[in-house]
Amino acid sequence: MLLWSSVPYDRRLLTYLINIMQHREGYSEFPHSSGSNGLEDHLRNLILTNATPGNGGGPVNTTQAASTLPSNPIPHQGLSQPSTSDVSYSSSHPAGAAPLSPKVARKRPNQAQRRQMNAQLSIPIDPRPSPPTQYGRPFSGSPGNSNNLPGFYSHQKVARTHHAQPVRSSAPGLAHGNYGSAPHTHRQHGHHPGSLDVSRNHQGQTRYGPRQDQGSPRYPRNAHGTLYSPRSSQQVSPEELESQAAFLERLCSTLVAGAEIERQDIAEKEAFRVKIEAVCRAVVSDYEILGNGVQDFPPSSVALKCFGSLSSGFATKASDMDLGLISPFSQTQPDAAGSQIPRLIEKAFLDVGLGARLLTRTRVPIIKLCEKPPERLRLDLLEERLKWERGIDEPEIADGLDDEDHVDNKYDNANSAEDQKLELPPLASPPSTRPSGVPALYQPENTSSQAYYNAAKRALRRLGGRDITLSNWRELTQKDYELLNGICEAFTQGLRSQELKSRLAAYRSLSFKALPDAPNYHSLACVNAQVEGESIVMLCEAEPDIAIAGPEAVEAAALDLFTSWKTLLDQPYFGLEPMTFSKSVQLLLEKIKKLPIAQLLTLEQNQHEPVSSYEARTLKIISQLRPSTPEKSDNANKTIIERYTAGIWPNTIRAKVREFVDGCPERISITTVARRHKSVQLASELEKALDHSMYEPQLEPSIKEYIDILRGPMHKGNTGDPHYDYVVPVTKENCQTIRLMRELKDPSKMTVNQARDPYRDKLEFPKSGVGVQCDINFSAHLALQNTLLLRCYSHTDPRVRPLVLFVKHWAKVRSINTPYRGTLSSYGYVLMMLHYLVNVVQPFVCPNLQQLGPPPPPAERVSPTASDDAFFCRGRFVGFWRDEAEIIRLAQMGQLNSNRESVGHLLRGFFEYYAQNGSMSTYPGRGFDWGRDVLSIRTPGGLLSKSEKGWTGAKTVIEYRPNAAGSPVADTPPPNAAQFALKSPGGPPTPTADAAAQEAASPTVASKPTAASHKTGEVKEVRHRYLFAIEDPFELEHNVARTVTHNGIVAIRDEFRRAWRIIKAAGTGNFAEELLKDTAALKEEDEKSSYLQLLDEIHGWELFE
Repeated sequence: MLLWSSVPYDRRLLTYLINIMQHREGYSEFPHSSGSNGLEDHLRNLILTNATPGNGGGPVNTTQAASTLPSNPIPHQGLSQPSTSDVSYSSSHPAGAAPLSPKVARKRPNQAQRRQMNAQLSIPIDPRPSPPTQYGRPFSGSPGNSNNLPGFYSHQKVARTHHAQPVRSSAPGLAHGNYGSAPHTHRQHGHHPGSLDVSRNHQGQTRYGPRQDQGSPRYPRNAHGTLYSPRSSQQVSPEELESQAAFLERLCSTLVAGAEIERQDIAEKEAFRVKIEAVCRAVVSDYEILGNGVQDFPPSSVALKCFGSLSSGFATKASDMDLGLISPFSQTQPDAAGSQIPRLIEKAFLDVGLGARLLTRTRVPIIKLCEKPPERLRLDLLEERLKWERGIDEPEIADGLDDEDHVDNKYDNANSAEDQKLELPPLASPPSTRPSGVPALYQPENTSSQAYYNAAKRALRRLGGRDITLSNWRELTQKDYELLNGICEAFTQGLRSQELKSRLAAYRSLSFKALPDAPNYHSLACVNAQVEGESIVMLCEAEPDIAIAGPEAVEAAALDLFTSWKTLLDQPYFGLEPMTFSKSVQLLLEKIKKLPIAQLLTLEQNQHEPVSSYEARTLKIISQLRPSTPEKSDNANKTIIERYTAGIWPNTIRAKVREFVDGCPERISITTVARRHKSVQLASELEKALDHSMYEPQLEPSIKEYIDILRGPMHKGNTGDPHYDYVVPVTKENCQTIRLMRELKDPSKMTVNQARDPYRDKLEFPKSGVGVQCDINFSAHLALQNTLLLRCYSHTDPRVRPLVLFVKHWAKVRSINTPYRGTLSSYGYVLMMLHYLVNVVQPFVCPNLQQLGPPPPPAERVSPTASDDAFFCRGRFVGFWRDEAEIIRLAQMGQLNSNRESVGHLLRGFFEYYAQNGSMSTYPGRGFDWGRDVLSIRTPGGLLSKSEKGWTGAKTVIEYRPNAAGSPVADTPPPNAAQFALKSPGGPPTPTADAAAQEAASPTVASKPTAASHKTGEVKEVRHRYLFAIEDPFELEHNVARTVTHNGIVAIRDEFRRAWRIIKAAGTGNFAEELLKDTAALKEEDEKSSYLQLLDEIHGWELFE
């Protein structure tokens, strides 16, 4: 027998390719002329004609090779046709001539292009067997799965009595009937559910029918298999696997035992629910009877129904109560735009002594409620309510605000961002060309440039305009550009510096007059960059000793940048491509900002920036400055200290540091100046903490004494240590006081000394000490259906609940479960676990309840206005197997699955699945692809692609929501309300005033209202992000993970990788790192360590007499 290894390599490769193409394309030979093996000849010629000269072997006769190809080949499905370039090459290349040299290599495709090419490959090189299913992974919860136990589908006839539609099957001998009887037939005939075609109606719901591609092999969702991912399956020894599972089993059992909510707590929350439900019934019934004249309104129809973790079975001790107000007989639904019911209920709660606050800038109205509010909080809530009644609306906290709308203002104490009114400048402004209605802007004396820019953006938003971005620049109209130009002109004319305004007006790109031969389009972001860059250039040119920047080559490079900057700003055709021009300005600005001289001359301490960070930035600049002579070195040191001192915030601390610098008789270093800065800053922070009673009363005398020590004179050290040349002395008299201060909490981390948190305000409820807390949602209809679905999943297997509780606790202690801070909600982590248990684990732990429920009706029978019933809610199909009693009975009998893995094994697989996208070590298939996959627990296989959903890029939707109908001010929409329906191209439907409440509960981006916006309603920018994609089980266009920002997904993925690394280390007996290490406790330890290092830096190590 001829050994395979003895066959030449080329022949083996050719045979291998032939087998693959025959398997893939379903034919045995290629169309060819008589008497020739067309497929073999075709592949051989492909190899020969693509060979590079000089790669070994003799010259190739391309004419002879080409002659074996069919002269008139028949196009075959799956084979691409030759391009025009290929044809021209073969016709122009002379016979017998040497092969042409290969073309110049093209630029390497980027990541998105490589993914697209990989997805289009037609020959997957994957030796693993694959079932004939069109889904990425075999649907383990499907009727035909071999892992199902007898009796598993005995419940389906009950579940499908409402929709007994016949299903045709292409398998011979398959009995016809309703969908509930099909599973038994599938199992008896060994038929795989891949023979059912799964398509979607116009609502995106699943519809069943016979498949059209019977017998065609489909591979796991990674179409290219191991061709571009040659990593083999991870190998793990049985001992390591058991050790890892036992490690997680111990953690989970200990955690769940202490995290489960007590029955007493549940009873207390239920009693509170009954109490406030009575208040809601009284308010709604009085409003309907007296206000709307509905005399037969039934008060019992008003109900507060619990949803969320308390109702789904996944509640912990820290879980709050989520309630949904249901009033089906109200003339105007409570969640409708302009409804008075939320405000009336809020007032009733305040009148009975509860703490209540209505949030209107969330996606749906929500009342936050607490049972026993502190007196101060109760008075503040009453004051807030009174302001609303008087028509004075102040900004409230809206979840998920964009970072760009909350940039720290260096002078917040003097002028907050909201207090920066659009004032007229005190000096006469040059003639303006801005359109009517655009207000004049003015930068107050103590307002930073960033705060001034934010004020201009808010002015643009209030007028219904928007800045140019990559996603919208093609759809802006001439009117949009005129409004934008007007704001840009007002922005430049309102600058505080007259010299800067004069320099900017000299450039053609900042001329706001109409140009004769080119458009005059501006971008507010670009204009702000021009202002920032020109101010830096102005400072650098005004500095007489620019030589401190370094060698002459560096100085020449700086001057060249300044020249390029002026040339760019004086371009006459900037408006032809505003986005290209803006990008050029931004790139050049970044280069200028990296110049050491520019960094030095613009050196300023940001508000709430630690002194250590300010000092580190200064030292980094110093390291880049290389004076050429000692004389220049002395001048540079003086200039650096002067700039450092001038940039200190605020004025009081700056004055103390300057006094120290002026009083030193000898030359001092920047480290010494920073040490004085630290001592004065610490004294100020301690004083502010005392003013707000942040420390215990018995400590106040010692703290006041220590403040005097910090502000006292610094002494020159006697040890000769150059680092500690001047320190705040430690003496025998104050030694005990300083030792006591080391036990205190760092005052810089206290709330009064921190930057204003955009997600916190004085009306925030304390986490404890206020009794029962709950949120009342006025649009919870779909949330109630989601809760029922999760509760049914919790009944399918006793392991589901501890698994979910463990993952929720892990996400909480690792600080990745806060949606309004850019991470994922607990609900999202529950869906991640259910996807894993339904679709990844083999055999499955949970069946797919939505696939086992009634099928959706035909598209023509679906109406968006259909009344709610067992299968529809707010026009959406919500069918699933919801027979809780039957699910519990079958689960207790062990007939819902055949999986007997421990909780530890399941947890191990969960973290492996989401931590990496390579081959799984214990289950078939690969890990989750965060960049391309969408989790969809309703879908067989559990995965969709982002491109299929259209979730490939972030979108911003601008919506307008009028005030309540009974508000003390008018609720007519603004004249330009139509502009508020603008959206990004390809975005989801924009909610109107009537449909605004249909936006599901999730953070929004809300612009701060003014008196004008309060009179007419609210304008909100809703940001849809798809960095991480989880499809809601019923609201198919809603991404549960849309709150996840770039930083958020990085944090989430890093935590999954960290957890998987710890789990793998546990298999070898390495338990050095703690899986459930609380990040809050870790942060507190780091803060304490930094505080002690600060005290050591201020006092040194010398004991003075």
